[in-house]
Amino acid sequence: MNVERSSVDLYWLPLGAGGNSVRLNGRVFESVAARLERRPPSDLYHSALVVGVPEGRFVIEQAPISDGNGLERGVVAEGAVGSRWAGRFRIFRYELRRWRNGVIPDVREAVESPRRLTDDPGTSRRLLDLVPFVPTPVWGRDEQGAGEMWNSNSFISWLIASSGLDAESIHVPAGGRAPGWRAGLVVARRAVNDEGPAGVGPSFQSMLRVTASLRARPSS
Repeated sequence: MNVERSSVDLYWLPLGAGGNSVRLNGRVFESVAARLERRPPSDLYHSALVVGVPEGRFVIEQAPISDGNGLERGVVAEGAVGSRWAGRFRIFRYELRRWRNGVIPDVREAVESPRRLTDDPGTSRRLLDLVPFVPTPVWGRDEQGAGEMWNSNSFISWLIASSGLDAESIHVPAGGRAPGWRAGLVVARRAVNDEGPAGVGPSFQSMLRVTASLRARPSS
């Protein structure tokens, strides 16, 4: 599928959309967190991106590994869930997708979406090229010392901030919360300032040099 215009669209998906078990666990987690923080419970959201460039439309998302056919879903990296030891088993691993002509499961349940972040061709291309360079720490832990756990929202906010878009101005739908979003912004900011701890990945300038060399190649 070709597109005439470049774009980056953000989608907010209710946590566990289409899956009762995940939704129930999310509500339990938020109920406990709200009580500890002495605040009302919020709706939890998971984020995803759809990027359009001249050669096609790409879904950018972090998700559990469903099977061994990652290439069909445009998987560019994987990481552990819970602990590095548990990550030896597929059920405790996540994947990062840059899925050409892909789909977002339960996209019909998205709230206040899509939100157009940019129509700029250069920014759209840069974000797409950065996907393989996103840090892949353990999901659900704060290995980066960012102040909150790393998860799918961290992946998306890191990409948005690292591509040069104003991620700080993006807000979750009213009454909602996106755990992990701040972690991605913190780690992206460190990369820009070359202040990140070991394991964060290449510096921002290094990533830009690498992605510049990739622009002449078709994305997958």
